[in-house]
Amino acid sequence: MYPTFLHLFTELDLSFRSDEEPVDPKKELEDRCKAPCTRPLKEYQACAKRIQGDESGHKHCTGQYFDYWRCVDKCVATKLFSYLK
Repeated sequence: MYPTFLHLFTELDLSFRSDEEPVDPKKELEDRCKAPCTRPLKEYQACAKRIQGDESGHKHCTGQYFDYWRCVDKCVATKLFSYLK
């Protein structure tokens, strides 16, 4: 039998106390993890500069953008779960 959503909610104790604001550690970890990912960021910025004058809309830097965020996410993933209950 599969657990219901309510069962998972109570099992994981996801309730918040009224005197505490929940803090998302992911934002802080992302800021820390941006430094090691400068190479993909520079590649994205170089691509954005190259296509800045494109009026056709056919050129894009989607691959470089996702490469940068993949690097950041990979770094965050190794640290994030130590912050969670």
